[in-house]
Amino acid sequence: MGIYVIRVPDIGEGIAEVELVAWHVKPGDVVVEDQHLADVMTDKATVEVPAHTHGKVIALGGAVGEVLAVGAELVRLEVEGEGNLKDSPPLPPVGEDRDGGRPPAGTAAENAGAASPHPNPPPAGEGASAAAGRDRNSMPAPVQSAQAATEQVASRAQPAAVARKEGERPLASPAVRRRALDMGIDLRRLHGSGPAGRIEHADLDAYAAGGQTAAAGASPYVERHGEEQIPVIGLRRKIAQKMQEAKRRIPHFSYVEEVDVTELEALRQRLNAIHGATRGKLTLLPFLARALVLALRDFPQVNARYDDDAGVVTRFEAVHLGIATQTDGGLMVPVLRHAEALDLWACAAGIARVAEGARTGKAARDELSGSTITLTSLGALGGIVTTPVINHPEVAIVGVNRIIERPMLRGGQVVARQLMNLSSSFDHRVVDGMDAARFIQAVRALLEAPALLFVE
Repeated sequence: MGIYVIRVPDIGEGIAEVELVAWHVKPGDVVVEDQHLADVMTDKATVEVPAHTHGKVIALGGAVGEVLAVGAELVRLEVEGEGNLKDSPPLPPVGEDRDGGRPPAGTAAENAGAASPHPNPPPAGEGASAAAGRDRNSMPAPVQSAQAATEQVASRAQPAAVARKEGERPLASPAVRRRALDMGIDLRRLHGSGPAGRIEHADLDAYAAGGQTAAAGASPYVERHGEEQIPVIGLRRKIAQKMQEAKRRIPHFSYVEEVDVTELEALRQRLNAIHGATRGKLTLLPFLARALVLALRDFPQVNARYDDDAGVVTRFEAVHLGIATQTDGGLMVPVLRHAEALDLWACAAGIARVAEGARTGKAARDELSGSTITLTSLGALGGIVTTPVINHPEVAIVGVNRIIERPMLRGGQVVARQLMNLSSSFDHRVVDGMDAARFIQAVRALLEAPALLFVE
């Protein structure tokens, strides 16, 4: 028998390190070639790491949340034949490092119950090499990380019904806790059906369906002392770092303008009535995308990326439109490439495609980077005014607020009109306030007279 080591792959594009976000195997598992072993995340995408050969997993190279250098040991397999690792040192006893001592405080081995040895992301101002060095220096030996990962996997594999000790806090997500509070259900009364006895939404439904509600007459005014620590790992860590970097580097300024979209909404509904069944329904976003494409022809300084390290602004003729998309893991910005070449229906289909790819985790890597300006919308939750954060290294982001019907004076008469605010942010180092205002006014003019969207 031999040892075969699978290492963190070189994903390319200058990426030197990845974050380990999920394990799909544990020590003792027998795997086959091309089996999905782990998920690692770069700044741009989540990548699946497959097995290169058949074998038995004997060690994992890190715990979920650790940052690993490209080329670092990820999985160690026992295989028939010589393998690819000769004269490998024997695995140290569990809980000891390769020198026979205890692992240093703060490593994953000593904090095996935590999902991440670095619950807080490193400051965005530190260089990648410094962050990588810190993670490599504090990284335990593969067997130590394997022990942490094994214990985490084992805890998730416990039977559904787990008896809790007196006073022990039940496991549940914040959403489940909020819903239980609204339903008047004491989570301490429930045994969860999820991993390690975690209480799921289905458990609340079953409890309520069984007629088991909170005790009648129980006071809602009860002191609560619960706490929950949630490690910031994976996509949430990337989002935190991206937002911190954008706010640290970019001097934002915002500009808000009210737009009368009554005529635009009438046109959209008419087009959907005529072509919706054959071409698909149109939302507001493709009209906004078209207005941005036309307005950017006169304001190329807004469709740009600023390399502030090199001191170079790159203006683009192509409009690679970032579509801010909320996913289960957090906010992502997939890219609709060459929006300037798309008609309304092609644009609508493209927006739906990249957004769905981001939500399902199936977006290609080239669809998650390279945007030149970003469009963000919270739909019906859009509020009256927002102050969107620029998607670094872009220099502008256009935010869409909700549509509200309000009375307006038109020709001396009070009439009902549909109004919407555009809340936009700009990089004041690159875009002057006057140019930003004129750009948004140009977008407004196109939206308020939607026939102009189709005039070249």
